[in-house]
Amino acid sequence: MYDTGALVAAERGNERMWAMHRRAMARSVRPLVPVMVLAQAWRGGPQHNLSRLLRGCQVLPDTEGLGRLAGKLCGLAGTSDVVDALVVATALELDALVVTSDPQDLNHLSASMNAKLAVHTV
Repeated sequence: MYDTGALVAAERGNERMWAMHRRAMARSVRPLVPVMVLAQAWRGGPQHNLSRLLRGCQVLPDTEGLGRLAGKLCGLAGTSDVVDALVVATALELDALVVTSDPQDLNHLSASMNAKLAVHTV
């Protein structure tokens, strides 16, 4: 799963991010992107690199259950970043690795529920 930092890294042409994405594509792994992550990264256009990355991804809709869990995470962790909380909630629900540029905030959120989040930093 990609968080906003991963999408921003792709748009900026970060080679580590693109190499990882190419490896995922070669293994027929379609990375997940929560729709709120897309909203946080998208600034209109043209965003050629981000658009190219998204063609290989599955954009996930939000659900009421994920919204409730994200809100709970914010309350437990004492934070108001609902997008990070939604990433953590989705990753925990799907047992997904999160590709991020900011593992500290995500780990803080998951630790608030005594959960271990798998993260890869770009």
